[in-house]
Order: sequence, then structure tokens, then C-alpha cells
Amino acid sequence: MTGQKKTDLGLATMSVALVVACGSPAAPTATTSTTSTTTTTTTTNTNTAAPAMYKRFTSAVTVSVEGTQVVLKSTGVPDHKSPYWPTSNALYEAATAGVQLAPNTISSYSFTLRVPSSPAVATASDTPLGAIGMAVNGVAIFNQYAAGRSPLGAEILSFDRFNGHPQQQGQYHYHVEPLWLTSNSGVSSLIGVLTDGFPVYGPKDTDGTTPSNLDSCNGHTHATADVPAGIYHYHVTATTPYISGCFKGTPGSVG
Repeated sequence: MTGQKKTDLGLATMSVALVVACGSPAAPTATTSTTSTTTTTTTTNTNTAAPAMYKRFTSAVTVSVEGTQVVLKSTGVPDHKSPYWPTSNALYEAATAGVQLAPNTISSYSFTLRVPSSPAVATASDTPLGAIGMAVNGVAIFNQYAAGRSPLGAEILSFDRFNGHPQQQGQYHYHVEPLWLTSNSGVSSLIGVLTDGFPVYGPKDTDGTTPSNLDSCNGHTHATADVPAGIYHYHVTATTPYISGCFKGTPGSVG
């Protein structure tokens, strides 16, 4: 998701009284530049029963294994600053120039993801509105659609400087590249996992190149830093579907 937030008048004049659910294959490009912040992310998850990539999840996420599933639990809130925090919160910051704030505030909630511990490629299926995965910091990942499966459009203008925002009930989420993660851990780093158990990586491959062979689900198969033997995985991109156009494997559940 490289490039600057669009500010063309057509989008800027649209109402941003947004009730986020999840945006559409329009062509707005999300921002990919950010500034430093004093908040830090610490990775301390050491569950040894789960696949190695889950060690990349931060201490905000509880990782366990139940049968053939990995269970991820968090409170769903970001570990970085945002104008969507209540002003009394230490992570609150004023909105940056160009951001058109939605009338929603970040709230914690019980966020549980159950995914296959050994994901397998299956018949591709559409992603639903709402959470389709979890980022390594415990934040929900949404697909490329806004409410009613309409284009993200002006909704992109409501993203904070790390490319996230909360929906009406306060569930903070990313539709596009989570800049807090890629700016701190690198553009080829693990971003999170979708409910089908396949990982999501930043906009670059481990060799620093931009993937050129992504399929309709926004992924491909080869070795990653976390799975040297190779695995199907998604990449965030600067254009729709941004994170994933479909599930490549059989999805687990969100609860």
C-alpha cells in the first residue's frame, strides 16, 4: 500500500459519517508513509505447540492449540497512537492533516480467531464482511469492502496515520497495509494470519522485491522467513484487494 492518501474533491466531499463494516474494488490508494511514535511493539509469544510463525505475534495475543486448530485471542485494540482513542487515553493523538474522522471510538472486546494449524489450499471462497483475520498485534483484519460491500472510497480518508479505524461498535481494524507493523518490523515482515490459516506478509518478498505473480486471492507460494519449506501466503498491495481477494484455504471461525 504505497502512495499518499487521495484528497481529490470527489472523495473529500463525500460524507464520512462512516459505519465501517468492511470497502470495494475501487482504486483509491492508501497511504504508506508514516512518522515515528514513542510506542513500541514487543514480541514475547512463545507458544511452542503452534507453528513457528505464531511466535511473531505480540504479547497482546494469547496463542494456544486445540486439536487441529490454533486459537488466537486478544482484546482487538491497537498498540499504537490514533485519534480514535478517547482523549483521556495515553495513546490518543490529534488527527493528521487530511484525515476525515469517523464518529467512532476504539473499544476493547473479546476477539477470538480459530484457524487450521496446518492450512491447505482448497477451493477459493469469498471473504465476508467483518474480521477475516488477525494482525500480529491483535487487531482485526477486514477485507476490501465497506458497509454493503460497497467501495472503500471516501472511507480511506478516515484512516489514521497507521491505516486503521474503528467501526460503529468500536472494533478497530485494518483494511489495507498496517503501517505501524511494516514501519517497525519491515516491509517483508509477517502482518498476521487470515482465518484459513495462511499468513499475510508486507508488500515485499523476503529478498526485497515486490511480488509480481500474485493470484486473485492476492497470494502465492514460496519460502518465507517463518516457513522455509514454503507456504501459500498473502501480500498486502497498494491496490484492491489490498490484503486478500478471497480465502485460498478453508476458513476457520471468528468469535
